[in-house]
Amino acid sequence: MEAPAAPHNPAEPGSVRITVTSPEQMRELGRRLAKLLRAGDLVMLTGELGAGKTTLTRGLGEGLGVRGAVTSPTFVIARVHPSLAGGPPLVHVDAYRLSGGLDEMEDLDLDVSLPESVVVVEWGEGKVEELTDDRLQVLIHRAVGDTTDEVRHVTLTGVGERWANLDLSVLSA
Repeated sequence: MEAPAAPHNPAEPGSVRITVTSPEQMRELGRRLAKLLRAGDLVMLTGELGAGKTTLTRGLGEGLGVRGAVTSPTFVIARVHPSLAGGPPLVHVDAYRLSGGLDEMEDLDLDVSLPESVVVVEWGEGKVEELTDDRLQVLIHRAVGDTTDEVRHVTLTGVGERWANLDLSVLSA
């Protein structure tokens, strides 16, 4: 992976920006990120269709050592992947088809799952922020339109006390 253009964005303290040039690098970023995650963590993924949200989550699953293939839960809304390594399960949610806010998300009982799981929510912006004061926001930007460009710019921003003293720049190594 390339070094980030700016390890810490002055406009957003606690942020790191990483350039990813292939799906395998996105999975590797997920595997490295998994080493920083623990039970109770909420990770919100934002990005265009095809940006690499599920690819990143696949890497998270590999890094967490969970059971089952991590695939997009678009039609089932949420999948639980138990740990094979004694760690927390991965709860992978795709909120794309959910139009409501937290009320609709509450039907998934994420507030019950969150304390003992790592919860990853694709398309969760504006829908899951109220679950916890602490979360990791991951914005994946890619070129849109008719392009074969594999370059992605991933901005990770820790929100809340959990992430306040965690150095996210270790992910760009």
